[in-house]
Amino acid sequence: MTMIDRTLLDSIEAIARDAGDAIMTVYAREFSVEEKEDKSPLTEADMAANAIIVKRLNALPHGIPVLSEEDEAGFTGVDSDGRYWLVDPLDGTKEFIKRNGEFTVNIALIEQGKPVLGVVIAPALGTAYLAAEGLCAVKVDDNGQRHAIQVAGKPAADAAWRVVGSRSHPSPDLAAWLEKLGAHEMVPMGSSLKLCAIAEGAADVYPRLGPTCLWDTAAAHAVVEQAGGRVETLEGTPLSYATPAEKLNPHFVVWGCGKA
Repeated sequence: MTMIDRTLLDSIEAIARDAGDAIMTVYAREFSVEEKEDKSPLTEADMAANAIIVKRLNALPHGIPVLSEEDEAGFTGVDSDGRYWLVDPLDGTKEFIKRNGEFTVNIALIEQGKPVLGVVIAPALGTAYLAAEGLCAVKVDDNGQRHAIQVAGKPAADAAWRVVGSRSHPSPDLAAWLEKLGAHEMVPMGSSLKLCAIAEGAADVYPRLGPTCLWDTAAAHAVVEQAGGRVETLEGTPLSYATPAEKLNPHFVVWGCGKA
């Protein structure tokens, strides 16, 4: 198994930050938008960030395979220890195109189907979220200050649930789910920042009843877990990354509290 320590986490943070810098270079000027086969948008920024991340991860001494949204063909499969890097070079491309700042760079290390290290960089906001097994979850603010973070816990009985939801992917099933939840206030948000809001205690729950891919969630999933939260399917089982060939996540809920 991989020896996860602060040095490795720092290395992945540095890679993600360099990818973020490449994204912001494109963000600062006019750019073209292409459409992939699945109708999702693709920009120069996605590809520039991908090139940096894949090259740098492959240069690490561990020899762990890399699965990136923008380089699926380069993935050689999970290694003999059940490990692989799972990357979304630019999560929230629609938010990037809208220029609202709510996009991220996501890098996760998966071992035996579980995200054991995660780095989420929000380059336009100047913030980052970092976590790994055995190390606390940390937010780096726009002044470079690092703060340990943790989930808020279950709201008081007379308090409304703070719910984060997708800004660009509304779900018709969400209204019924929220009715069962009870009193709540809704905050739309883009990219993996929704999971990070749960991790830092700024929101209580994030129900995702629409399509997502493994690389959309893995890095922030690691942050949520190390901050004391949970990411589960609607059946209550932990979201798994054990079969990367399937790519799509089931519907899931991110909770900022333990089991009831």
